[in-house]
This record gives sequence, structure tokens and C-alpha cells, in this order.
Amino acid sequence: MDVQEVLKLADDLVFINTGKHLDNLQEVILRGTLQGQKYSKIADEFHCSEGHIKDIASALWKLLSEVLGEEVNKSNFRVRLEQVKFSNLWNFNKHIVQIGEVNFCENNSQSPKVPNSPTDEEPLNKGNSESKLRQFLAEMPKCGIFYDRTSELTTLKQWILQENTRLLAILGIVGIGKTALVAQLVQQIKDEFDFVIWRSLATSPPLSILQTNIIQFFCRGGAPVPAPNADGVVVSENGATTGGLPLLNYLQKYRCLLILDDVQMINSSGQLAGNYKPRYEDYGTLFRQVGELCHNSCLILIGSEKPREIAALEGENQPIRSLQLNGLGAAGGEIIREKGLAEHQKWSELIEQYRGNPLWLKIVATMIQDLFNGSIYEFLSEEKLFLGDLELLLDKPFNRLSESEKQVMSWLASETAPVSISKVPENLQLSRSQFLKVMQSLGRRSLVEKIPEGDRTFFTLCPILKEYVKTNYSRPNI
Repeated sequence: MDVQEVLKLADDLVFINTGKHLDNLQEVILRGTLQGQKYSKIADEFHCSEGHIKDIASALWKLLSEVLGEEVNKSNFRVRLEQVKFSNLWNFNKHIVQIGEVNFCENNSQSPKVPNSPTDEEPLNKGNSESKLRQFLAEMPKCGIFYDRTSELTTLKQWILQENTRLLAILGIVGIGKTALVAQLVQQIKDEFDFVIWRSLATSPPLSILQTNIIQFFCRGGAPVPAPNADGVVVSENGATTGGLPLLNYLQKYRCLLILDDVQMINSSGQLAGNYKPRYEDYGTLFRQVGELCHNSCLILIGSEKPREIAALEGENQPIRSLQLNGLGAAGGEIIREKGLAEHQKWSELIEQYRGNPLWLKIVATMIQDLFNGSIYEFLSEEKLFLGDLELLLDKPFNRLSESEKQVMSWLASETAPVSISKVPENLQLSRSQFLKVMQSLGRRSLVEKIPEGDRTFFTLCPILKEYVKTNYSRPNI
């Protein structure tokens, strides 16, 4: 293959999986790589920094790795693409047909397949030729050390396998372990499903692109495309239409486990929780119909903000549920032990301060080693909680807040004890209705703690969030 052929194939693969062609800089990087150029040389020719070229290249190798299901890097890029040329995937784009605004795979007796892909398992015969196990988990993080979440796993397995929960949200603040929990869950229940697909919404793909991409997975797994009727509408086996969302037909025809991670990224920043970005409202339609239509599949949403559809439809006797993930408690001591910290008598205090958040504990334990010679006692003796790298971690969720949410967070951070919301603090300049909406939104973002006392509920912030808010936001005039 010459340089132009390789570039054309790379562009085709990226377009099929993302709906976007290579941009000029990506093409320059690939061309330079094929010609044996160093990143510094490519940077000089494109008049930018070498660091910028490395960042773009790293993202590009990651994208191509996800597309091909195996590692792609600067040294093996050409070889990987040449392997693809002589596989069925080279003709993959020939198996795509257009129906409306959505691409589908044509029915073929032999579905295209990525060579040597670790995420595409061989079909397992369950006594039915259509019942093939296919797992597409390239975007699922590898399961490393898993800290005690036995009760949560038991609950989730019961909801999904025994109670046929169709729509499920796993929620919690950054670092709490949502993705790790679901990855562990998938390993334990994946053999119960015909298809298992994990996709990240971190890049905010439009639903049309995500839907096309997922349907391609079904096609690669041998699933035939549901045919439209004379009016061009796809009707499910039970006679129901799916509101122009053909993905739902697959969820009804097969038993599927579909996981969407980083769901908060399709919501707008600077607004209350649950407001979709412009032209992303069709995600809400998808979530609602997945919860309402009859099928044996399960859609799991992972995020830091509860979708409004979940909030409106969930219930104990409903096939729509949510699990609010809390800290590890005493099990967080395992993280402290791994980091080599002694002073066992101080572990519980440290865990409580950082609310048993696995990632927070890892970060603070590293800080204690670096700055306090491993002494938890000395660290806790500081007058103020030290945030360190936690501050950068918390910037992401806090940058998504509306101005009214920032005001209320500042008020909560200034209070020394949990507060009632029976009346609005005068100087917040919010109506009663606005104030309640903000409190509800902060709860859906997992940023406030609720403390029941008798028939009343009080609200507060955990110590880390209080310190972050005091450091980064000026207190309103109250």
C-alpha cells in the first residue's frame, strides 16, 4: 500500500466509526509517520509545538485502537492498516446502506469482523443460530484492584437479572468508583446477554452517530437489520413503533446489555442538572423509550448527573432504577494500606474526611507520602484541609454549575452545621421556587449531603467540597 492508500483507509475507518473525516493536522501526522518523520519535524512543518503534535497523535492512536480493537501506535500504524486491507473490514463501508439519516449494515451471511480483535468473541451457540454472544468492550476500562462493593453488586445483579430492569443509572461524584463498579458487574453478568456493548460519551457524540456506531456492532455480530414497512417505518415484533430510533429494535429483538459512560457530557454546562445540549434532546427520547417499551435488554447509564427521565420514571416496582454510589467506609483502609501509610488509629478519620472516595483517598495518600513523610497524624493536624491535586479533579464538575448553583454552594460552605431549607437565605436573591430547583439540581449532581433528623431533612457539604468552594468561590453577601 502506498501512502495515499493508507491515508484513505485510515480516513474511511475513522469516518465509519465517528461520522467525521480526518482533519488536516491528523492527516499531516499520519503522513509524517508513514514517511518516518519525528514529531518535532512534523511540528516545525505545521508551525506548532511538538507537545501539541504529541497530544493530537496520542488521541489519534487511541481512536484507531478503539476502531480496530487492538493497539495502534506510531511504530505499528502501517502494519495494522495493511492487515485491515486484507480483512473483511476493508470492505466494511460497502456493507452500509442509508435509511433516512441513519446508516445500517446490509444483511450478509458473513458479517465483517476486525482481525484478531480481543473484544469480538467467537459466537457461542445457545441452541439458536440467532443467539450469538458478542461483546464489544474496547472502551471499558480494565478491571484492576476492586474494592469491596459486594452489596452494590448483589443489588445490581438482582435488578438486572431477576427483576428485568430496563433502564439503570449509576450515579455519584467524581472518583467514587462508578465506572469500576459497572466494569466489575459486566464481567460477572456478560454471559447472560446476546450482545454486550460499552460506549463512552466523553466526546459528546450526537445520538445519530452513536446509534449508527452501535448498530454496526450488531451487524458485525451477525444481527440482521430490521426492515421498514411500506411507509418506511420499522415496526417491532410486538407491533410497536420506536419513534425513529432503530437502535430500539435491536434491544427488543435481542437480549442486550448496553453501557453508556460519562452521560453528563451530553448535558449543558452553566445550567441546572439534566438540561441537554442543543440538538441532544433525542437522547432523552431514547432513555424514556428504553424504560417504557417492553424488552429484555438493559441500558446502564454512568454519570455524575441524574438524567431527568430517570428521576421522573424510576421507582421500586418500576423497570427504571438508579443507584447512588457512596464511599467505601472502612474498606477504604485497603487503599491507605496499599500506599504504605501506618498510624492505623488515624485511618478512620482520614477516610471520613475524604468520604471514602477511592480516588480521593489515593490522591491524598500520595500527598501524605510526598509532603508529610507518610504521617497521617501530621497531615490531619493542618489547620485547613489540603486539596492538592484534588482541586484539579473537582474543577470539572464545578465548572458545569450554573451561577445560582455556585451561590448556593457558597452559602452551604459558609455554614458550620447542616442547614434546613425551610426558608431562602435573604441575600441569595433567589425566589423560593428557584432556590428549591437549585437544591434539587445539586442533589442530582451528588454535591450535597442530606441528613434526616426525625421528620425533617438538613443539608450540608462534605469537608472536601466545603474547602474547595471556599478556595474558589467568593461568598455571596449574606
